[in-house]
Amino acid sequence: MKEYRNPATIHAPLGLYQHQVELSASERFLIISGQVGARLDGSVPESPLEQLDLALENILRNLEAADMSAKDLVKINYYLVGEMDNIKRRELVSSKLGGHIPCSTVVYVAGLADPIYKVEIEAWASRVA
Repeated sequence: MKEYRNPATIHAPLGLYQHQVELSASERFLIISGQVGARLDGSVPESPLEQLDLALENILRNLEAADMSAKDLVKINYYLVGEMDNIKRRELVSSKLGGHIPCSTVVYVAGLADPIYKVEIEAWASRVA
């Protein structure tokens, strides 16, 4: 069982995330390596927002391959290079995740594994076994 919480003893979340999620011992646990905004053929769009869309789609495809869905996400780490409109980012993430709000962290970095990439996302998911 997953229990999402925002303790009343700390500030409210500053965006689309939960402060914590507790997992019971009966959960299957999936860790997804950093996914970049690359299409199946390996091509990468220039737009960071398009890369974000593709990276999220790659997360969803990984979940599907493990018989999971967006609602099973418990933690997402976003690594972003350069500027990205926070409102558009949040709208896209909310849309792709169907309104599900897991724990998350957004980090702006100087660069990723290849200069072409502007977005990388790693995720953790769990589902009752």
